[in-house]
Formats: sequence, C-alpha cells, structure tokens
Amino acid sequence: MLNRRVSFIGGGSMTEALVAGLLKASLLPPDLIHATDIRPDRRTHLAQRYGVAVGDDNRSAARQAGLLVLSVEPQVLDEVLSRIGESIGHDALIVSVAAGYPIARVRANLPRPVPIVRAMPNTPSSVGEGVTALAMGPGVQPADREAARALFESIGLVVEVEERLMDAVTGLSGSGPAYICLLVEALADGGVRAGLPRPTAQLLATQTVLGTARLLIEGGVHPAMLKDQVASPAGTTIAGLQKLEEGRVRAAFIAAVETAARRSRELGDESGVS
Repeated sequence: MLNRRVSFIGGGSMTEALVAGLLKASLLPPDLIHATDIRPDRRTHLAQRYGVAVGDDNRSAARQAGLLVLSVEPQVLDEVLSRIGESIGHDALIVSVAAGYPIARVRANLPRPVPIVRAMPNTPSSVGEGVTALAMGPGVQPADREAARALFESIGLVVEVEERLMDAVTGLSGSGPAYICLLVEALADGGVRAGLPRPTAQLLATQTVLGTARLLIEGGVHPAMLKDQVASPAGTTIAGLQKLEEGRVRAAFIAAVETAARRSRELGDESGVS
C-alpha cells in the first residue's frame, strides 16, 4: 500500500494508466485517488470506470494529496503550479510526468521547497508493460523514493537515472515504441513478400518481438548471446542477419535514438522548459 492519498492534476491517458495500475496492484482503494481535468467527459469516464473521485478544482486536489502527480502538458504547467502552489501540503511529494520540464523549474514555481520526482514513462504503460525512468530531486527521502517507484512499478518496470539523462531516455524508451512498430511492420511485410497472408504475418511478427523481449528480460542474457543461439552455421538466420548488416540496420537504430535525444533537448530549449 502507498499509504498516501494520490491526486492527479490532468486526467489523460497516462493518468488513466496509473489509476488502473494502482487499483490492479491493490496499492490504493478508489476513495484515496482523486483526478482533475478540464474536460467533463474525462472526469465522467474516470469516475464511472474506476470509481475514483474526480473534479475540476486543482487546488482542492493538491490540498488533499500526499502524493501529487502533475500529468498535464508542459506548456501549461507554469500556470498550473502558480495556482496550486500554496495548496500543496508541507509533507507532500510531487511527481511530474511533464515531458522536458526540469525539476528546477517545478521548484521555481512553488512558494516553498517540496520533494520532487521527475518521471518519463512510455506508451506501453497503458497495458502494464511500460518502462519509466525516474530522476530524484533534492530533498527526496527514502519513503518518497519508494512511493514514486511503487506508483510506476504498477504499470511496468522502473529505472533511476540522473536528470541530465532524461533526453536520452526520451530518445530510447520514449520514442522506442514507434521504432518497434516500424520493425514489426517491416517484418510483417517481409512475411507477406515470402507468401504469408497479412494477418498471419503480422501476428507472427508481433508475437516474435513480444516473446523475444520476454526471453531477454526473464533470461537476463545479452541480446548478442540469444542472437548467436538462433543463428546456426550456414543457416537461414545468419543469412538474414548478413542482409541486415548490409543495410546498416544497427547503425540506423543507433542514429534514431541519438537524433531523437538531440531533438528532445532542442524542443526543451525552444520552449524554455529545459
């Protein structure tokens, strides 16, 4: 159990994923979860589907929270913080999932020091298979750290990084689901090219990616070791791998992560957020 009342400012898809995760993991009962949103349809959806308290009063939500999750677009977070700052309790923990919004800027918009954790979850969190990077701000105590980890472990895996590495996290796990979708689509296209019906090819490609990921996580082996186990001498796999190397696929993925990380830094600079 988290043993803290949790309030979400913003009732979008990430809030819904976290609410569902908290309830599924039995970390909190619905009556200790409160979510706000400016859209009545989102409030109605969250209340009806999950039985949590909802509203449009951010100050009230902040006042009640032992753990306050900032789940709004970074462009509006300055305004949100200016309005709720005085309402945040002295013992509260703030967790921000606003992309590109640094801990220092959250602190600068508050009237007094509050422990802050910055989080970068990714889209598979919506099905409980996400990975979230956490950066701990000044003053975060062990109990705060464990509460933040428990929150995001309810929707997947958690890693801790220095805040300066958040752009790299964005380039890898934040943008990574799109890279994997491109990979699955390409594998399915290859199956169709080889004669498989499209639905069969897509199922084979998708399950192959899912199963391989599970093997790597549960087996704890390096990807190169698993690759070598599959690639028998003079066999089909090594022939396919040769084509991938000729196409510089490995270099292309490395470049994609690096480029996305750089663009994340640029967007932060352009918006004045990071």
